[in-house]
Amino acid sequence: MSLDEVLTLSPVASFQSVGDGAVVLLADSGQLYSCNDTSQAFLRHVDGKRSLAEIVDLMADEYEVERDVLEADLAELAANLKNEGVIVSGT
Repeated sequence: MSLDEVLTLSPVASFQSVGDGAVVLLADSGQLYSCNDTSQAFLRHVDGKRSLAEIVDLMADEYEVERDVLEADLAELAANLKNEGVIVSGT
């Protein structure tokens, strides 16, 4: 996945914080996903305006982790969420 790619939630996805966690519901399939801390933080920044690189920058400020490790982890997470239909490429 390109770091320049702008990401947005899928039109059929609903992201909701619940207590200390978060869930994603895909309206078309009824599939419900629970989010771990990383995916919750990532999805908070997915707004259809930020590129993956910009999200990496924001999260690098939040977490004490090497940027290249974070970049690889978030690229993998974004690819998985895209494959599941949770996020799509923005405009």
